Amino acid sequence: MTTNPQPSLPIDTSRAHPARVYDWLLGGKDNYPVDEAVGEKLPPEARDAARQNRQFMHRAAAWLAGQGIDQFLDIGTGIPTAPNLHQIVQNIVPSASVVYTDNDPIVLRHAEALLVSRPEGATDYIQADVRRPEDIVQHARHVLDFDRPIALSLIALMHFITDEQDAHGIVRALVDTLPTGSYLVLSHAASDLFPELAAQVTAEYAKGGIQLGFRTRPEVERFFEGLDLVPPGLVTATEWVQPTPTSEPEASGIYSGVARVS
Repeated sequence: MTTNPQPSLPIDTSRAHPARVYDWLLGGKDNYPVDEAVGEKLPPEARDAARQNRQFMHRAAAWLAGQGIDQFLDIGTGIPTAPNLHQIVQNIVPSASVVYTDNDPIVLRHAEALLVSRPEGATDYIQADVRRPEDIVQHARHVLDFDRPIALSLIALMHFITDEQDAHGIVRALVDTLPTGSYLVLSHAASDLFPELAAQVTAEYAKGGIQLGFRTRPEVERFFEGLDLVPPGLVTATEWVQPTPTSEPEASGIYSGVARVS
């Protein structure tokens, strides 16, 4: 089943939005000139990073479903791009339930049309901001059973939340609601792998009114404090559980990890 999303709110086309810039980087059409203007000024590696990040999500979601996880809370969903998370996990566990969250109204408009669950499972969508984790959890409880393991997915989201906005505290608040056996899936842009490139990307986003907070490896590792990182640990997006590691992984400026709540 799919539950009914909230009424759509007006879309602000005068300012760039991370979800729409990301859509442009992935070759999507659900963006506006203001978003394209930001994307066009980014280096070519930004498109590579978007693709690598998306592929990491695919692999991590499939791995979790393979472990028997059948509940997912995906925050920072972005504009739907097939295959979406629920399509991946429900292909493995048809009865899986997925709750999507984003703060861009355009995502809500597409959610109603694209986030269609298998009959055995459930999908839901809430327009909300990760900076208000209590609102997200309160809504998610209507679909997900917080007495059973849940996979919390924060894909390329937390580098849009600065230290002043307490990024680590937000993730901790969300993780603290999860029962034992749950997982945190997180990817995050690095400031220390390719420093000059990271500085260029940060500057171009800032010109578009989007503040970024890329982080070092130790700073990203803090998001996983108290959790058990599964192999291969905190690595780049292209290094995380490659299905056929026949060659050296492609270079990546994205840190990625999956960790279990014990």
